[in-house]
Amino acid sequence: MIFSKTLLRKPSVLPGFDLALGLTLMYLTLIVLIPLSAAFLKTFTMTWSAFLEAVASPRVVASYKLTFGASLAAAVVNAVFGLLVAWVLVRYEFFGKRIIDALVDLPFALPTAVAGITLTGLYAGNGWIGQYLEPLGLKVAFTPIGVFVAMTFIGLPFVVRTVQPVLEDLASELEEASATLGATRLQTFTRVILPILTPALLTGFALAFARALGEYGSIIFIAGNMPMVSEITPLIIITKLEQYDYQGATAIAVVMLMMSFVMLLAINALQAWTRKRQGQ
Repeated sequence: MIFSKTLLRKPSVLPGFDLALGLTLMYLTLIVLIPLSAAFLKTFTMTWSAFLEAVASPRVVASYKLTFGASLAAAVVNAVFGLLVAWVLVRYEFFGKRIIDALVDLPFALPTAVAGITLTGLYAGNGWIGQYLEPLGLKVAFTPIGVFVAMTFIGLPFVVRTVQPVLEDLASELEEASATLGATRLQTFTRVILPILTPALLTGFALAFARALGEYGSIIFIAGNMPMVSEITPLIIITKLEQYDYQGATAIAVVMLMMSFVMLLAINALQAWTRKRQGQ
């Protein structure tokens, strides 16, 4: 009852808020907080100099640049084309629509190792796609471009499935009213539709970005894993674990965690600002 009186602004029709909140906090503690706390506690056993040596070596810094840069680029591309895919699936009726709708979820169901092997086979020098790209001077497999391709592949469903329900609930009368007032299609999209979709689009962008940051299985096959060139940070963490360097692995993991958390907070703040602007 104490939590109900202090935390609930309005009476709830569902009873048991205290019990539900307690179970929620317990579940989050067991699943999220305790594992993350273990990583921090293991890192705290290191000296400051050892920590800097583990997280700021040239090889690790190069992996940061590749991992965050490729994740950001893949999330931006997925935000654009994910919106386009969601728009087509919601606004148009065509033959094979259900098949395309199901294919969007394929990266969810496909094992990451299978995805990595498939992408490598497609974009290798003798692959179906790679054999046409390499003569043009564009090598995808075993390069940073391959990392970007894999991250784009696994992140697309997050944007589509986040934006799609909002588009389905968007009333067509808004577009009709905009056209009646003399707005062009571009003005209707940028001034009427896009502001409504922005919070969902930012959510999909954040999910795709976070998913790409932690991706491992589908990337190691197509990346080539060359130090200072195409080596991602999760691979360095796995390598240190295999070498029984648990402190170094947790130190890099903590840095990744903190950087990801800051970026997600920034995206959430941007979402809140967007919703506030819409409320005005």
